[in-house]
Amino acid sequence: MTSFRIEHLTFDNQAVAAWQPIDIAHSNWPVVYALNSAREIYIGETLDAAGRFRQHLGKPTMAPLRTIRVVIDDTFNKSVCLDLESFLIRLLAGEGHFQVLNANAGITDRNYYDRNRYQQLFGDIFDELRREGLFQRSIKDIENSDLFKLSPFKSLSEDQALVVLDIMEGLFDDLEAGRRHSIVIQGDPGTGKTIVGIFLIKLLRDIQTADLHDEFYTESVFSDFFLPDYASLLKDCRIGLVVPQQSLRDSIRKVFRQTPKLAQPMVLTPFDVGKSDEEWDLLIVDETHRLNQRANQSSGMRNRDFGLINQKLFGADDYSRTQLDWIEAKSRYQIYLLDSAQSVRPADLPPALVASLIDMAQADQRLYRLHSQMRVRAGSDYVGYVRGVLDGSVTVPQSFGDYDLRLYDDFAAMQHAIQRQDRRHGLARLVAGFAWPWASKRNKAAYDIELDGVRLRWNSTDKDWINSKGSLNEVGSIHTVQGYDLNYAGVIIGPDLRFDPVTGRTTFHRESYFDAKGKENNPRLGRTYTDQELLGFVRNIYSVLLTRGMRGTYVYAVDPALREHLRRFIPAAA
Repeated sequence: MTSFRIEHLTFDNQAVAAWQPIDIAHSNWPVVYALNSAREIYIGETLDAAGRFRQHLGKPTMAPLRTIRVVIDDTFNKSVCLDLESFLIRLLAGEGHFQVLNANAGITDRNYYDRNRYQQLFGDIFDELRREGLFQRSIKDIENSDLFKLSPFKSLSEDQALVVLDIMEGLFDDLEAGRRHSIVIQGDPGTGKTIVGIFLIKLLRDIQTADLHDEFYTESVFSDFFLPDYASLLKDCRIGLVVPQQSLRDSIRKVFRQTPKLAQPMVLTPFDVGKSDEEWDLLIVDETHRLNQRANQSSGMRNRDFGLINQKLFGADDYSRTQLDWIEAKSRYQIYLLDSAQSVRPADLPPALVASLIDMAQADQRLYRLHSQMRVRAGSDYVGYVRGVLDGSVTVPQSFGDYDLRLYDDFAAMQHAIQRQDRRHGLARLVAGFAWPWASKRNKAAYDIELDGVRLRWNSTDKDWINSKGSLNEVGSIHTVQGYDLNYAGVIIGPDLRFDPVTGRTTFHRESYFDAKGKENNPRLGRTYTDQELLGFVRNIYSVLLTRGMRGTYVYAVDPALREHLRRFIPAAA
């Protein structure tokens, strides 16, 4: 038997006045409520529901809303209501049916007494609201969507919240003093760098546009920034988010289209920045390590544009200039999110340049590190373990509790296991290094990969492949999954990465590597890449692939010697 009830009333003065005196819960009890029209919704929590509704009725921005739902439970307390409010906001933003009007003031993921029981109750409340039409999909389906995973409406971990607080203080200090420092956020895969970047841009836009007399930010860990002095520092401030990777960029643009105070044009390519006649006050750059140096681009037009931008910004096509120089030339302030160990192509920023960027930020006390593992349930040690297994620095096997890590000898068995997990949890996919030609790109009837009698094709799209139709029966490359979460990843380590039993090290096999841009020399810069240098990129690729799965990672290695090596470190599939 459920302990909660949902009361309904019309969002107008007469209905609120009639509702007020009926029950103590209407004016002196913690509740959560929803105000909505057909397309917009606002979620709130309060100790004085009737008083809060009267405040909302006086706000022009709330005028289009028509219906109030109040969730009341005799066992609710303030902590429970804050948690339920955050839970509903995240799911509503993740589904995308309503435009969520809440500001992203930010509630951290805090524990409280009997939280597990209350979160089970939240599921019952969700089901009732779904029956009433506020939700169309299940919690599992919403949580597996890009809108949910990339939404700025997040309950930040304590680690993330502290980093955001420090960044905000440093940024506003620089804005007030007129200093031009670059901020760097460094973190391993799964620590939430992209989420922090999206969260920051929404938080800054909320401060910039807030009606500071009417908004309710008192429960936020960032409430101290919702003050006139901070809003004035952001007045007319032009903010953009630069995302070098096409697939991730397209997914983030969908999120910005759904989010008030954000817009698709705010999500930029490096070329958008370089070619623009306007400048930005602040650019936040995701996956900074994937910015390009002067190298052969994906098309003749991109090569031409690279040279034209250099000429426009610096007076000549100086080959030493990179897209990082474009960002710095076109903005007053920058926030860089990066992990140099996720650089996967020679055209990416040189490691020495990334290192100097980190060193400069550290010297300026503007370097912030994310430590908590938010993706892989194996914990933060898993990322270093995977990297160490591939580069030989790990020599002792390690266990990761109930994290589902398995090594397969039979590829068909791994494929079936991934399909089974997709039916159970969703978002289970096969991914691989670029160790096979992409024949199906030109011939849709052709197959690209054949293993143990199973024939498969590479990803049929490079935009939002994970959620595309047919992706379960395809194999995704690094360029379709970097920056994304999966529940289960079936990682195929192709013949491009092998193991030498004599040296006890992994080796690179150039003839089995088919990413033309991944091994292309750079005559402009006089660079010829050795097998040892390319080995570093290929190891990074497989490290990224092996850190996509939240619940589990299944591994199949084509090279028999590598498979035997991995057997020491990854439990064999039953």
